[in-house]
Amino acid sequence: MITPFLMIVLMTILGAIGGFCFKLATAGQKIIRTKFVVMFSLGGLLYLTAAIINIYVLNLLPYTVVFPLTSITYIWTLIISSKWLDEKVTKKKMIGVLSILLGAYLLVL
Repeated sequence: MITPFLMIVLMTILGAIGGFCFKLATAGQKIIRTKFVVMFSLGGLLYLTAAIINIYVLNLLPYTVVFPLTSITYIWTLIISSKWLDEKVTKKKMIGVLSILLGAYLLVL
């Protein structure tokens, strides 16, 4: 059985990949084209799945724990943007991510 905290990790990964799909959907000049429709639909499906997991986890854990932990999404977003969008990871961004990790750790203690 998957624990609520693993569900939160899964939820945040799906949310980050969904955002990545939206970013890919915006690449190009025309708005309505096959790539846009596919990436927009995939991103929406991933967001919807993440939202359903979020609702389920809210039934298991306090809101004061679940909602702040959704900030873990920023960690996945940083990794995805660095790996697949070639965006720079600066010291400032790393400090921000480490702050998020510390805050998430303090929340679940």
